[in-house]
Amino acid sequence: MCLSHIPENRIAIEKPSGYDERDHELLLRFAETGKYHNPSSKYDPIPNGKTDTNNHGAVSTDYMGANWDYPEGDYATRERIIKRHEIYQKGYMWTLQNHPRVPEKLREYYRQWGLPKDDFANNGGWPTQLYIREARRMVSDVVMTENHIIAKQYAKDSVGMGAYGMDSHNVQRYVTKEGWVRNEDNVQVGGFVPYPISYRSIVPRKGEAENLLVPICLSASHIAYGSIRMEPVFMVLG
Repeated sequence: MCLSHIPENRIAIEKPSGYDERDHELLLRFAETGKYHNPSSKYDPIPNGKTDTNNHGAVSTDYMGANWDYPEGDYATRERIIKRHEIYQKGYMWTLQNHPRVPEKLREYYRQWGLPKDDFANNGGWPTQLYIREARRMVSDVVMTENHIIAKQYAKDSVGMGAYGMDSHNVQRYVTKEGWVRNEDNVQVGGFVPYPISYRSIVPRKGEAENLLVPICLSASHIAYGSIRMEPVFMVLG
């Protein structure tokens, strides 16, 4: 999400059509505790008073669990998922700015932010693409796994190196038998040396395709993909 705090370059965030307050009940309960995370968290600054805003904390911009049907979905399914994410994220910001259950100090902070007039101008300041980190992946002769990354296995036919930490955002929420809501699958593991990536993980098995595939279809486990998926590494593999 790109936001602006410059008044002359700011589009107010309106309650989106399709807004459902129940989507933000956890946010409201969290805000009511007075312990909601620092408002500026992950509002990473970019030039001209704008931000590159990412998910941060237990309740934020990630629409957990709402993307599961995307990899195998048809075009209509994917469009519905994309639209629901837009409604959720705009609704998240609108809630923080306007809902009476949000403490006034928080509302005041968030009201300074809006969508930028000078970015995505043909889409009302909203990004034209959903961030798709991974979707469908191959199963090739080599499947890159955590073992390759932490050097328990070694890819001898390397075509490039990876180095970024293995990370995954939470993928779902569940309720414990005691009634507590838990986020599941946040992973942040680093501290390893650069590792080789196998050529056989970026090409299909013999007979399965006539042409090489782009590396975004990398043959890898979810957690290994979380490290290899960095844009510079994809450029090297390409």
